[in-house]
Amino acid sequence: MSNNDQNKKSSVSIGGQAVIEGVMMRGRTAMATAVRDSEGIIRLETKRVKPQASRNLFFRLPIVRGVVAFINSFVTGTKTLLRSAEVFGEGEPSKFEKWMAKKLKIDVMSIVIFLSLILGLGLAIFLFMWLPQFIRVTIEGLCGASFTFDIWAKNFIEGGLKLFIFIGYILLSSLLRDVRRTYKYHGAEHKTISCFESGKQLTVQNAKECSRVHDRCGTTFMIFVIVISILVFAIVEALIGIHVEKLLRIALKLALLPIVSGLSYELLKALSKTKSPFLFPLKIPGLLLQRITTKEPDDDMIEVAITAFNKVIEMDADQTIPEQTFIVPQKRKDLLMNVLNTLKENGISEQAEGEWIVSLTLNVKRSELNTDDLVAVSNVEKIQKIVNERVTGRPLWYCLGDTDFYSYTIKVDERVLIPRPETELLVENALKYIDKDSKVLDLCTGSGAIAIAVQKKSNASVTAIDISEKALELAKSNAQLNGADIEFIESDLFCSIENRKFDVIISNPPYIKSSDIVGLQKEVKDFEPTIALDGGQDGYDFYRTIAVNAKKHLNEKGMLFLECGIGQAETIKSMLTDFRSVEIIKDYENIDRIVKAVL
Repeated sequence: MSNNDQNKKSSVSIGGQAVIEGVMMRGRTAMATAVRDSEGIIRLETKRVKPQASRNLFFRLPIVRGVVAFINSFVTGTKTLLRSAEVFGEGEPSKFEKWMAKKLKIDVMSIVIFLSLILGLGLAIFLFMWLPQFIRVTIEGLCGASFTFDIWAKNFIEGGLKLFIFIGYILLSSLLRDVRRTYKYHGAEHKTISCFESGKQLTVQNAKECSRVHDRCGTTFMIFVIVISILVFAIVEALIGIHVEKLLRIALKLALLPIVSGLSYELLKALSKTKSPFLFPLKIPGLLLQRITTKEPDDDMIEVAITAFNKVIEMDADQTIPEQTFIVPQKRKDLLMNVLNTLKENGISEQAEGEWIVSLTLNVKRSELNTDDLVAVSNVEKIQKIVNERVTGRPLWYCLGDTDFYSYTIKVDERVLIPRPETELLVENALKYIDKDSKVLDLCTGSGAIAIAVQKKSNASVTAIDISEKALELAKSNAQLNGADIEFIESDLFCSIENRKFDVIISNPPYIKSSDIVGLQKEVKDFEPTIALDGGQDGYDFYRTIAVNAKKHLNEKGMLFLECGIGQAETIKSMLTDFRSVEIIKDYENIDRIVKAVL
C-alpha cells in the first residue's frame, strides 16, 4: 500500500469541527481541540475517546451507529464550543456558580451544556418542524377551507421550506463577524484534512492549496437529513393512511429523527468513499452550501487546525500519551487559592511561598492578590510551571529564577547558593567602612550578590573570586544586570591574586560540616551546590585558609568580615591571631553570625 493510500485509509476516521477561535479534530481513539488565545498562543486540550470498534455490537450496526454518531457529535460539539470560550475567560464562574458547586454539589457547566442542548433542540423543532408546518397549513387555509395537499405534496412542501430556512439561517449568520471567523476555521479544518488525504506534507502552505469543501462535512449531512426526512415522513404517513397534523405531526417527526439521521450518516459515509461521477450529483447540494459555511482561512487559522490534527494522529498512534486540559484565565484570588492548596497538598504549608509565586509573576504587591482581576492564560501557565517545579523540592527562588538582595535583583539557579537575609547584615556592617576609594575583595562570591551590593552602594573598586567557573558565569550576568563594575577572577581563594592587597576582605564561605550535609533539608542538600556548602570535616577549612592568608592581602588597618554558622564565631575568632581587634556581631535573631577583624 502506498503512503497516499495509507493516508486516505487513516483519514477516514478523522473528522473535525470549528470552535471559537479554533478547531477540534477527532480521531479513532482521541480528540484534540486547538484554540489560539488572545495573546496569539495556541492552546491544546486533548481527550481519549472510546474507539468505535470497542463499542457494543448493537451500537455498531448500520443506521444505529449513525444515530449514536449524531447524538455524540451534538453533545461533544456543544461541550467543545463552551470549553473553547473558557480560553478567553468567558467561562469564568460567578459566585453563584461556585456556591452551587460547593453547597449543592452541582456542576454548573453540566447545567449549561444541558440547557444549551435543550435550547438548541427547541430552536431546531421550531425552525424545521413547527414553522414549515405552520406555513404549509397557512397556504392551505388561503386556498380554501376544504383544500389540503396530499401526503407527498405536503411533505415535499415542508421539506422545501426546511431547506429554504436552513439556507437562510446560514446566510444570515454569515453576516456576523464572529460567525464568519468560525466559518474560516471551518475552512481551515477541511483544508487540513484534505491536505493529509492527498498525501502531501502537512504544512500551512500545502494546506492553503487544498479545497475548503469536503465530502464528510456536517453541512452536507444536514442537507441529507432534510432530503431524507421528506421521503421517510411521506412513506410513514402513507403507511399510516391518515393525515397527521399539529403536535402529533411534530411528535412523529421527532420519533423518526433517529432513523433519518442514521440513514443520512450511512449515505454520507458511503458517498465519501467514492469518486464515481454517477453519484457526484448527490454531493453537489452539500458541496455548494459548504461554499457558505466555509471561508478561506488565514495562515494562523490553518496552523491551529494542523496543530489539532497532528495531536490526534500522535495520540492515535501512541496510547500512552496522556490527556491534557486547557489552561484558562483565573481570578487572582482563585489562582492564589489553587496555588496554596497545591503547595499544601505537597507538604509546603508556608503561605508566603504561594503569595510570592503569584505576586512576583504578576508583578503586583502581595496585598493586591485577593482581587477579582483576571489573570491572563500566559501568566496562569507560568505560575503553574513554577508551582510544579516547587513541589519537587526545588527551592522557591530557583523556581522563580531570581531573588532580591539588598534591593538588587540577583538571578539564581543550581550553580550558586541562594543569598540569605543574614548575608545582607554582613554587607551592611562592611559598608560602614567602605567608600569610593576602597579596594574590596569578595571571597567565594557565588552569585556575586555581596560584590554587587558593595560596589553599587559605595562605588568602591571590587574584585570577586570563586573557584567555580559556572558560578562566575552567573555572577558576571548579575553584575551586568545591575550595572555593577566588578573584576571577576576564577581562583581557589587567594591562589590567583599573588601580592595584591585590599582595604576590606569580605566573605561568606562554605561552613557546613561534610557529615552534616546529608541531614540538611531537601531544598538545600538536593539542589544547592555542595561546593558552596561543604566546609570540610569540621566546617572550618575555609576559615583556616583565610586566617592564615588574609594578613598578606590586607593593607595596614585593613578589615576582614566573615559570615559563619551557628556556634562557630568563637572558634573563628581564636584563629585570627594576626588581627589586633576581633569582634563578633549578632544577627537579627541574636545569633553570633559575623566576625569582624581589624589588622
